[in-house]
Amino acid sequence: MRNHLLICLSFTALIACNSSTEMTRKPYEWPDAKAPIAEKKEHLRIIHGDTVRDDYYWMIDYFKKGPDSTKVVDYLKAENAYLETMMAGTKKFQENLFTEMKARIKEKDESVPYFNKGYFYYYKTDEGKEYFKFCRRKGSMEGAEEVLLDADKMAEGKSYFSLDAMEVSPDNSMIAYAVDEVSRRQYTIHVKNLATGETYSDQIAGTSGNLCWANDNKTIFYTSNNPVTLLSEKIKRHTLGSDAKTDVVVYEEKDKTNYIGVDKSKDDQHIMIYSSATMSSEIYLLDANKPTGAFRSFQARMKDVLYYVTPLADRFLITTNWNAKNFRLMECPLDKTGSDNWKEVIGNRNDVLLQGVAEFKDFIVLSERKDGLVKLRVRSLKDGKEHYVDFGEAAYMANFSTNVDYSSSVLRYSYTSMTTPGSVFDYDMNTQERKLLKQQEVVGGFDPKNYVTERIYAKAKDGTRVPISLVYKQGYKKDGTAPLLLYAYGSYGNSTDAGFNSNRLSLLNRGFVFAIAHIRGGQEMGRQWYEDGKLMKKKNTFTDFIDCGEFLIQEKYTSKGHVYAQGGSAGGLLMGAIANMAPDLWNGVIAQVPFVDVVNTMLDESIPLTTNEFDEWGNPTNKDAYEYMKSYSPYENVEKKNYPNMLVATGLHDSQVQYFEPAKWVSKLRAMKTDKNVLFLHTNMEFGHGGASGRFDYLKDVALNYAFLFSLEGIVE
Repeated sequence: MRNHLLICLSFTALIACNSSTEMTRKPYEWPDAKAPIAEKKEHLRIIHGDTVRDDYYWMIDYFKKGPDSTKVVDYLKAENAYLETMMAGTKKFQENLFTEMKARIKEKDESVPYFNKGYFYYYKTDEGKEYFKFCRRKGSMEGAEEVLLDADKMAEGKSYFSLDAMEVSPDNSMIAYAVDEVSRRQYTIHVKNLATGETYSDQIAGTSGNLCWANDNKTIFYTSNNPVTLLSEKIKRHTLGSDAKTDVVVYEEKDKTNYIGVDKSKDDQHIMIYSSATMSSEIYLLDANKPTGAFRSFQARMKDVLYYVTPLADRFLITTNWNAKNFRLMECPLDKTGSDNWKEVIGNRNDVLLQGVAEFKDFIVLSERKDGLVKLRVRSLKDGKEHYVDFGEAAYMANFSTNVDYSSSVLRYSYTSMTTPGSVFDYDMNTQERKLLKQQEVVGGFDPKNYVTERIYAKAKDGTRVPISLVYKQGYKKDGTAPLLLYAYGSYGNSTDAGFNSNRLSLLNRGFVFAIAHIRGGQEMGRQWYEDGKLMKKKNTFTDFIDCGEFLIQEKYTSKGHVYAQGGSAGGLLMGAIANMAPDLWNGVIAQVPFVDVVNTMLDESIPLTTNEFDEWGNPTNKDAYEYMKSYSPYENVEKKNYPNMLVATGLHDSQVQYFEPAKWVSKLRAMKTDKNVLFLHTNMEFGHGGASGRFDYLKDVALNYAFLFSLEGIVE
């Protein structure tokens, strides 16, 4: 998925200024430096009787041919040097912003511990360290601490390091974990003996990082990737002590549009393989006590039907969109799982989206979404009585937290809003009492009363009401003079909720308004909201965002010349589209790892994620899909006209949106645009889609983004 989750969309700092009028403002003087001009090489794309010349197609060479393609790397380095020259006057300001944001982060910290099979598990971070330590204590938090994995030590000497999975064996004696040292989401699985500290010789390369243990404490199931396309193609079974080359394939996905993975049920009774595309899915089950047995299909995949399975002690629950646009909850016996045996528990509701289920021995908790907001609905399995958890705010973000203890009657959930730092609560489902366990500490002091949040609605041109969440500092005047940064994603049905980010304070304290446009293509307002922003309706995503920007100007939250837009990955596609469609609306655009060469990428099945995403964007080998994609793809639609100031970011090793998409786009923009606005391409030569892996390093990119915005506003401190 060309997902925004990985991008640090942080917007922050700690200098407490009351309003934008108190800032030192003077126009930033851009140096008179010459921008790199990329070489043109004729390449023709001919399909459906349509011939398109692509002068920058050659930039794919590093991806196709490897490190010997020095011309591509030289061009990216030249763009980086140009950016550094042009932004040289902000270098000190960027350093101050970095220091300011880092100072808000509590460096020595611990997560809320969770209980599992006799141990309390938690993460802790140390002062000055970029990563974390994964720890546990036996019996209580008073017991002796065991450091299971020390990511700080493991990452020493590495420019990138990602530690994932971290699954402890059922008998608590070993831990399996996955490591990526390149940032292409290709993980190698290792196993460590927790009693001796020995890391076994077992090394399983080329995985997605997804794994789970069988109940025999010696069998691991994992997802194996194609080394070129990075498609998750096979589920394999590994026995400790054996050569990974002999691992047995227990499932192979034949449909290249599906993502697959493997997991273990919360009650530890089932190994579950899931295979899912955008519009259909299938689950396979195996008794976790019989790892060499054969997986069986829960229900064969059905056209346009998604289903998810939640095992209980005496039955299965099924969350499905089968004859239910917004999903319904069904159930079936443990031994009769076909759809003929499914019985409805909670029906489809036109105004409520059923998102998921958390299961416990005596309760289930449903995650629902109504009017764009998450509701947690608790149902007793003993008597069927129900109630909702009360959150007490008008706009917020709530979700299940770590709930691994099946026998517990306490629901752990996370909560945040645009003025409430991330919080973790325990909620007693019997007494309906909640307890705040931890709230993100903003070092240096943070008072939510100094900030105001709103939820308003813009009207799209087709009459649809589009929600917007906003936050700004007390003292802000709605007179059109304030700068405003509008963010959105709008793809894959991913909902962008109104959460807190301490980095964002650096914008708010300097007079910016920050807004999230909850546009179609997400799922904030139900499944239809998503379906109205994908495939042949994708342009609704772009026009919704533009309509939100115009509405904010109309209502005097800001004014032309002070409106900025930001999005990443599929949200970067949004940035490219709105820059083409309404270039005069934005004073500046930040496009992070942007998916902007839609047609060419979706035509090339060797590029990671392409086949997985035909249900999202369409397959351009189909003429209608090709013509529609071509009509909005940012790279295809660059014209000779004025464009806004733009900062574009990518990573050389990006596995989600390859570096050549933004590089080609910037090259074409540079050759075609008729304005004198700045255009920058920043390529991180060591990282991929998510940027830097450390908890502080990414702040340098945030500081660059902010310095770009502040330069355009004439804010110099």
